Amino acid sequence: MKLHHRLDGPADGPLLVLGPSLGTTLDVWQPQLPELTAGWRVLRYDLPGHGDSPPAEGFTIDDLARAVLDLVDEPYFAMGGISVGGAIAATAAIKAPERVRSLVLCCSSARFGEPGPWLGRAALVRGKGVTSLAPALATRWFSEGYDGGWVLDMLGEVDSSSYAACCEALAAFDLRSRLPEIAAPTLVVAGADDPATPIEHALTLATGIPGALLSAVPGAAHLASVERADAVTPAIVRHLSSAPSRAVSAAAAGGAGAAAGMRTRREVLGDAHVDRAIAATTDFTRDFQSFITRYAWDEIWNRPGLDRRTRSCVTLTALVAHGHLSELAMHVRAALRNGLTREEIGEVLLQSAVYCGVPAANAAFGVAQRTLAELDAEG
Repeated sequence: MKLHHRLDGPADGPLLVLGPSLGTTLDVWQPQLPELTAGWRVLRYDLPGHGDSPPAEGFTIDDLARAVLDLVDEPYFAMGGISVGGAIAATAAIKAPERVRSLVLCCSSARFGEPGPWLGRAALVRGKGVTSLAPALATRWFSEGYDGGWVLDMLGEVDSSSYAACCEALAAFDLRSRLPEIAAPTLVVAGADDPATPIEHALTLATGIPGALLSAVPGAAHLASVERADAVTPAIVRHLSSAPSRAVSAAAAGGAGAAAGMRTRREVLGDAHVDRAIAATTDFTRDFQSFITRYAWDEIWNRPGLDRRTRSCVTLTALVAHGHLSELAMHVRAALRNGLTREEIGEVLLQSAVYCGVPAANAAFGVAQRTLAELDAEG
């Protein structure tokens, strides 16, 4: 997928990649451009069929995130977006945690509502064209009395089929369960009067992304960065200026490690188990969950010295030796996911009888047998 893009700012400045909202072009960032390009090299892109990007259909938000990442040669950069542009930026931050070092999500969401209205809008646009939405969008994008005509004029630069395809991508988009994987320092900007992505959407982002900051802008609807550029632009500049000191030194490695660890944790333990652990996380346990994700699942499990089969053998033995039977069932399942057979798991437990003690191995065989029976019952 090819996306038209434009690069502004000093050649030696750090890179900032910015995405637009649905129905607008890269020029929607014009109010921020003078201040951002004073120190940053700013890459802005158009969505498929918007502005100068060629039309496209049949894509997902994941596809758009990959297409944006493909625009960038630099090893690391900051990223932001408005509405769907924010969804693309957040997805890219999960896909490439080692590259996306700072994140700005303006009037965006982890899930933009139920699929039905989006699919209905897609059908409407395919039948009547994008400009038929102008009256409705004027009341969603801006507060009453604000003249945003120059932005509404961008609808005339949008291909109807591509706009509809974006609606269909948003209908299928749901990043809520993966927000804890975002390692980049994140600023969430919300319009206090936004009817499209209400403040509850911003709160979901701000509470789901570790360490995220929330800035609610009064007197602003969905395009708060346009309507209240006087408030939004300084907030973005402050965040981008402070993020390197908070992230690149300690969390560039640690933050990327958190995301890499989360991927490994899901691959070894399975999405269902990890989703339950995340759902059960409280303020009291949040730091511990972050600790084990970074240090156990990235710094140990992702080391190249042993493969995952061998690490499962070591883990099973250690759990038997210390009597950690509450963890053993989970790691029996993990051992199967890592490629051990049932017979090999039995061999590990049998050998542990010699070196860890028969009573410990006896209890471990009981746990393993129950776990394997549960797996058989689950089909």
